[in-house]
Amino acid sequence: MSVRSAEPRTVGDIAPALLEDWLRERYFSASIDISSSGVQDYTLGDLRRRLGISTADLDAVAFRDSPSLGCEPLREAVAARTGRPAGEVMVTHGSSEALFLALAALIRPGDEIVVLRPVYQSLSSIAEVLGARLRTWTLHPADDFRPDLDRLRAVLTERTRAVLVNFPHNPTGVTLTPGQYAEFLEILRGHPGHLVWDAAFSDLTYDQPPLPDPGLGLERVISVGTLSKAYGLPGLRVGWCLAPAALLPAMTKIRDYLTISTSPLAEMLATAVLRQPESVLGPRLRQARENREALLAWARENTGRVSLPRPAGGVSAFPAFSGVDDVTGLCHRLEERGVLVVPGACFGHPDRMRIGFGGFPQSLRTGLDVLTGLLKRPPTPFEV
Repeated sequence: MSVRSAEPRTVGDIAPALLEDWLRERYFSASIDISSSGVQDYTLGDLRRRLGISTADLDAVAFRDSPSLGCEPLREAVAARTGRPAGEVMVTHGSSEALFLALAALIRPGDEIVVLRPVYQSLSSIAEVLGARLRTWTLHPADDFRPDLDRLRAVLTERTRAVLVNFPHNPTGVTLTPGQYAEFLEILRGHPGHLVWDAAFSDLTYDQPPLPDPGLGLERVISVGTLSKAYGLPGLRVGWCLAPAALLPAMTKIRDYLTISTSPLAEMLATAVLRQPESVLGPRLRQARENREALLAWARENTGRVSLPRPAGGVSAFPAFSGVDDVTGLCHRLEERGVLVVPGACFGHPDRMRIGFGGFPQSLRTGLDVLTGLLKRPPTPFEV
């Protein structure tokens, strides 16, 4: 457990987004992408065919402003998908905006916040720049990053304003078992703080059913979701926040100075997706499941070189490598060969890399073959 004290800051002092900085100049030029934490992208044509969206449906969309909380049909579709009331739904520009608005409305300087380590950086950096005092619930490599709820108990105090988690977890793919989930809720049930539950990968699970929204069993739960990861629609930029109704006015006030509302075209498409979720989610989940098996087989074939915690959800894995002193350097060598991965240093673990397995099966196979070739031979002086 570690504690980081709050210091006076402005939003402009927010820490650089290490993951985005790495991907910004590489993502659009890579020949083989095995870096991403989402599934294979859909096209508009794919959506229209799968969901029966006609040209007339598209032509009927009027480009006026949407309501601040999102259009009613989409809010109702999110509510039906999650089991939470539509009155608790705010539609946002992806889950990133949802996280920012929720944390900005909730956190005050000096508040004590519990965050995971490693963690998707938005969960920690936004809280930190808002003046929060961070306490760390660490997922340890020695445990294959499996959550230890006793460690959560050890960092919770009466001063804890919120607990921020994402399960399935990015970058490791670990998640709570059903038994752990029940225990997790019980730990928080009598606590006065909020739970911020990042559910970006909740529909991508392999060894167990998806975990229910914790807001069905707890009060003071802020849940964040998105169509970017499991649904293959990152460019649609549609997410949502499920929050206690009393928090939504504060979130709306902040949003009035930022994006104001979402696009009616994006809302129409998102509504169609969430009314027929399995038509979009199903094919990508099947592909991700097959890709995961290929990744696990590759790890078994490279036992002694590769140590891979088994991802139980999401489409990212977080392996370590024997005999590799500079994993970031290895990522650069892969980049030179057209293969994009993410250095573990972006998540505070420089001895690891994040591999995404949600995309094209051939890209995964080719990328892993290139990685295997590099692991089997030492770098030349020109590659160091």
